[in-house]
Order: sequence, then structure tokens, then C-alpha cells
Amino acid sequence: MSSIQRTKKIGLVDCNSFYVSCERLFNPRIRKKPVVVLSNNDGCIISRSNEAKALGIKMGEPYFKAKDIIVKNKVEVFSSNYSLYGDLSRRVMRTLKRFNTEIEVYSIDEAFIDLSNFPDSEVEKVGREIRETVLQWTGIPTSIGIAKTKTLSKVANHIAKKKQSGVTSLIGIENLDPILEKVEINDIWGVGRQLTKFYQKNGMQKQLQFSFEPVLFKETMVIIQMLKQLIFLLQQTIVLKLLRLRLQY
Repeated sequence: MSSIQRTKKIGLVDCNSFYVSCERLFNPRIRKKPVVVLSNNDGCIISRSNEAKALGIKMGEPYFKAKDIIVKNKVEVFSSNYSLYGDLSRRVMRTLKRFNTEIEVYSIDEAFIDLSNFPDSEVEKVGREIRETVLQWTGIPTSIGIAKTKTLSKVANHIAKKKQSGVTSLIGIENLDPILEKVEINDIWGVGRQLTKFYQKNGMQKQLQFSFEPVLFKETMVIIQMLKQLIFLLQQTIVLKLLRLRLQY
């Protein structure tokens, strides 16, 4: 009797250019056009279609800096509509619960889903089914990365965004080095600008190098946790001092 192999499998479902996708859902004429969505008070660009990305418009860029490119290329511009985005986000998350009721909503357009109950050999097929179901039920396109850990599922998702299928599974791949050596440090989940500078200063440019520098990585994570705790304590101290001052008046 053959046993079905089931290992720990975590899927990361990420809505593609979520705010833009929401606007396109109710405005079919802009589906093939370059589109950007602006932040509160129309200050910065917070979502871009692939067509807008191809024009060189950067994420987080102030609108006035990109205005010339936007006007020249007739880019469609929308003010953010968070009530709409929130509603569609809830629809996406409800759809994901069809495959597993226990999901971890990471942000308005991302969620982790445990796929461990599905056989290893079928998990990529399941990923495609999830993607097709979300698109059919909500109209929102997604990319799905599947791996044994959340960090690796982020890597898989990064790869999936560049594939037509929109799904990548790293399950069953014994040697991930050829994949990880192509991933930049700043593309790793949880590594921001300052950490990127720190790692690059220490000669680490790719995610693969973490496997060669486990001590450095571990020590860095410990330092980050300590700093977070310190910041929390400082915030608490400031709040207490403000309360005491208020009580004096």
C-alpha cells in the first residue's frame, strides 16, 4: 500500500496590483491601459498596473514627480477608495476559506493559507484552482507561492508573479540554491532598506548567502527583536509621562 506524501505546505496568496485591479473591476475600459492609484490626498503612487510599471513609474513616488510621464502617456489616475478595497479584500479572504478555514490575513491584499492537507504531488494544481476560483468569484487576479515556510512562500510568490500561470511551488525541490541565488536581499520578506544596507555591507547580496552565514542571520534577528522590545518600552514610558503631566493640570 503506497502512502501519500504530505509535508508542511504554506501558500501565500497575493492580489496583483490590488488597488488597480479593484478599479479595473468596475471600469472595463482601463483594463489594458496604464493605471495608477494615489494615496490619501493624492500625494504618492501606491498601486501601479504592469503597463504603468513599464513606463518607469515607481512605487511610493510622489505624484508631482511622475506627473510628466503620466500626462505624456495618458496614464489613468485614481484617488484611493479604501471602502471599495476593503470590501473586495473581504470577498477574496472569504473565497480562500473555501480551501481552508484557517487563513492568516497578512495585509489587505495578502494571506497565508495552510495547504498541508493536500498531497505534495497535487499542491501546485490546488494553487491553480485557488487562483481560478478567486478570479471567478471576485474578479481579482492573484499570484500564489507555495513552500515549506512563509519566507520561502514569499520567494515562490515573487517567482509566480513573473509566470503566466501565476503559481509557483517549491515543494519537492531538494536543492533550492539555484533559485535562491537569483533572489536579491531586499526581496526577502521582512528585510527593509536598513537591513538591506547592513547585509550588503557584510558582503551578502543574495538570499542564498543566508545559508552560508546562519550565525550572522540569527544574531541579526535577535537584535531586531531586542530593538522592537526597546521601542515598545520607550513608547510605554513616554505615554506614562504624558499621563502624569496631564494629571498635574
